[in-house]
Amino acid sequence: MMRTSQTLLFGLLAISGSLAGEPQPLPADGSKGFAWKSPVPEDCPFQQSTSLTGIFFTGRQSDYRCGDTWYPCWASDGNLYSPWTDGTTEGVNCSSGSGPTAKTGHGVMIGDNPLRLEIHNTSPPKEASALPYQGRYPAGSLVHNGIWYYGTYCLGPEGSYPHNGFTWNWPNLGPIPGFQISRDYGKTWAPSPHTPDKPLFPEPRKFLGPVKMGAPHFVDFGKNMEHSPDGKAYLLGMGAEENDPKPRPCIKLGKPGEAFEFVGGCTNDFAHANLSWITADQVYLARVKPSPETINDLKAYEFFAGRDAAGKAVWTDRFDRIKPLIEWNNHMGCVTATYLPGLKKYLMCITDGWPTVAKMTSYILEADAITGPWRMVSYMKDFGEQGYFLNFPSKFISPDGRTLWLCYSANFSPGWNGVKLDVNPPGGRYGLCLHEVTLLMPEGRPPKANKPDAGEGK
Repeated sequence: MMRTSQTLLFGLLAISGSLAGEPQPLPADGSKGFAWKSPVPEDCPFQQSTSLTGIFFTGRQSDYRCGDTWYPCWASDGNLYSPWTDGTTEGVNCSSGSGPTAKTGHGVMIGDNPLRLEIHNTSPPKEASALPYQGRYPAGSLVHNGIWYYGTYCLGPEGSYPHNGFTWNWPNLGPIPGFQISRDYGKTWAPSPHTPDKPLFPEPRKFLGPVKMGAPHFVDFGKNMEHSPDGKAYLLGMGAEENDPKPRPCIKLGKPGEAFEFVGGCTNDFAHANLSWITADQVYLARVKPSPETINDLKAYEFFAGRDAAGKAVWTDRFDRIKPLIEWNNHMGCVTATYLPGLKKYLMCITDGWPTVAKMTSYILEADAITGPWRMVSYMKDFGEQGYFLNFPSKFISPDGRTLWLCYSANFSPGWNGVKLDVNPPGGRYGLCLHEVTLLMPEGRPPKANKPDAGEGK
């Protein structure tokens, strides 16, 4: 995501075969692809999955040229609809970091081949003030029964924020000012009734303070939410506690070849991106029956509130009783999840991008129920090498659930603080990336899924 006032002059999206590339059969020996291998940190709280043991990049990827922040949602008309921002799509520029004039874009992705998508703007980018914050970026996006619900979230204090000689990118994550609504697939929009200083969820306690349902994204249940366990939409948010026992440390510019150095004894009240656009400590979960009447009504929501003595998920309608779904202090950030009907499993993507402008680490978790338990599939250190906004669009999942297309963006800040960024996996870029991947299983055996408890979700 281009998160400063700089402008990327990307041209019209690549639709032609000369730019997008023809789909190619893979060599029988798999020589074009590779399995991502990174050691998992010793303090990881997630057990290794015994049914999904890794992720294999086949070597097939897209070559689209556009803005970033793509979270495709599969609508009942067969198309994918997605937010986008910070760049140029179909000759139209959009920037979400301009305070009172922050804008967000909306696109439609037409086609069944992820390498041959026609991508168009549904209407010009819409403007909504970010004040008292400076950034207002796309968050949860859902198209259900022909109605598009488009959320935004706030960022501050600035897209380029210096502290102790190190320049950070949007180091403070703010609240969600509700959802804008379109009843005609993004041609026209009704604004959210909420604002950055009067958001949907009652947080934060103070300006630039931590939130829990930060930058929430809808769980992808397939076409028109067909695999929702109860007809409800589920939202995953990233957050942090007010009194963090181990907050992120202060840093300064590193020596040549190093991104940064740790600094002790910082007396500034700056939070060092402990909870930013791409860093967090916990993941939180909410659900709502989607409709124009409920999507912006706090009273219509339920929040995950832990487990009872029997281990069953507890839900509450009181936001002050929300509890983390999962947590790994100083190792979390942007979160998405997708249901795989062929495997009867969920995949969750998490990116820890601290300190916001260096290499970033992502990992994939799996679970049989949306409420967990969640297990590690693949830990991907320096993915991208600065990959972010990872998600698996449900439209491009094979019937057996083993082959998917990973959607992400990469490398928005080459050169910041003197950091050099390479491209890994090959074919990545700033903007929209789609890479074909295969889930690895032990000894070629198909994964086993446990039947979730009633009320736990699929």
